[in-house]
Amino acid sequence: MTRVVSGAVLIAIAVGVVWFAPSPVFFAVAEILLALAFVEYAQLAEAGGLPIPVVPAGVATIVASVGVAYAAEAALMAGLVMLAAVTLTMWRGERDALGRAAAAAFPMLYLGLPIGAMISLRSLRGREALFLLLLTVMVSDTAQYYSGRAFGRRLLAPVISPKKTVAGAVGGFVCGALILVFAGAWWLPGLAIAFRALLGVALVALGVAGDLFESMLKRSAGVKDSSTIIPGHGGVLDRIDALLFAAPVYYIVLKYA
Repeated sequence: MTRVVSGAVLIAIAVGVVWFAPSPVFFAVAEILLALAFVEYAQLAEAGGLPIPVVPAGVATIVASVGVAYAAEAALMAGLVMLAAVTLTMWRGERDALGRAAAAAFPMLYLGLPIGAMISLRSLRGREALFLLLLTVMVSDTAQYYSGRAFGRRLLAPVISPKKTVAGAVGGFVCGALILVFAGAWWLPGLAIAFRALLGVALVALGVAGDLFESMLKRSAGVKDSSTIIPGHGGVLDRIDALLFAAPVYYIVLKYA
């Protein structure tokens, strides 16, 4: 029951913010989510033996999201240079300098880029285009969960995720593609039906990869959830992991296709 109630509240908040919030409010909410996700990432990195300079890396990640959202490439470069300088001053002769530097810079790409892409999407293509992405991923996630529970026998990636099944993935592919095909007829009428179906399959595949990637980070760090901030659902990273892989590709397709 806790999971269902929390899920309903999350959906209501997501719909309200994406559909009704003015641009400054939407931007603020997106950056708050980014900050929370970054804190969880930093905790995973420390648990995995790669502590990072939290404040500089967090600032660089937020700067990266702003750079992507508003096409300010200089912000990305400034963030990378800043992190390199901070890592240089913090090194005390350990043998994990490369790992720490990579762990500090990675959230700029893993978190900052997709959040910035979603901010940019809402500005460039409207709330409908962004909501369609969220709806596709949410429906796919739900279909994977219930298809896996009902029909799942064969595990999809047993080393990484002991619960994700092939049947669940198939259910997610079918439902995600159908959502993009039919809802996209209203919200992305410029894309042919075959292209929308292909895009739906691609987004589900990217979402599954994003889910598995975050599961890999958690298993490597020896934790079950990225945090306990959302009752019954874990942390922010646990809720947006699929979007982190799907959003950049969706952004590229809608901007250039």
